[in-house]
Amino acid sequence: MKYKKIGDILILDKGYCDEDFERLSRKHNVKTIMRIDHIQGTKREPVYKILYGSETETINKENGCLFKLDLSKVMWSKGNNNERLRIAKLVRDGERVIDMFAGIGYFTIPIGVHANASEVIAIEINPNSYHFLCENIELNKLNNITPVLGDCMVETPKYKADRIIMGYVKTTHHYLKVAIDSLNEGGILHYHETVPEKLMKTRPIDRIVCEAGGREVELLKLNKIKKYAPGVEHVVVDARIY
Repeated sequence: MKYKKIGDILILDKGYCDEDFERLSRKHNVKTIMRIDHIQGTKREPVYKILYGSETETINKENGCLFKLDLSKVMWSKGNNNERLRIAKLVRDGERVIDMFAGIGYFTIPIGVHANASEVIAIEINPNSYHFLCENIELNKLNNITPVLGDCMVETPKYKADRIIMGYVKTTHHYLKVAIDSLNEGGILHYHETVPEKLMKTRPIDRIVCEAGGREVELLKLNKIKKYAPGVEHVVVDARIY
């Protein structure tokens, strides 16, 4: 794909050659056309260029959820939409959930809309993302979400949960011990990692076992999300920790 549409904004891939942006805006019914060069830093901030128009704030609808965001300030990962809905459907009634890298609510909002959790604690370090997280909680009329602005390494140990989502792919393993220590016995971890294909079936689960500190680990599922780079896959491990 050479482009993706997020709300009424078109994001072009770097290799997109068509320079008739006004025609593209009419064709796709968008107000702005952008190119995202890359996402940088632990706050996952976009480096971007506006090619047409000027407004970068929009509302995107996905899986029956509304997401307000500013694409000049926060990231949007369109390729994970199936995973976001999958996790929401796994959450059982009355569970307490921690979303360690909440962003604007990529996983938190679908859980709030489609599940019946007692509480979702959504932790986000980027003030811009946190702002839209709070707006999206209101936009979707949710009353069981607790947004927390801060570093999940510091904030997560303040809580205990039945399910923890680690929806970040770079150096996520550094946060594993903190996550596991905050899981109730029999709780479920959803751990994201980018991993070479040849290590896909061993390294993610080995890292979880290593950080579990003697607690029993049951592998529930290894879910391949998408190709991250040549020879590298984005995977999610579902594991129950006793």
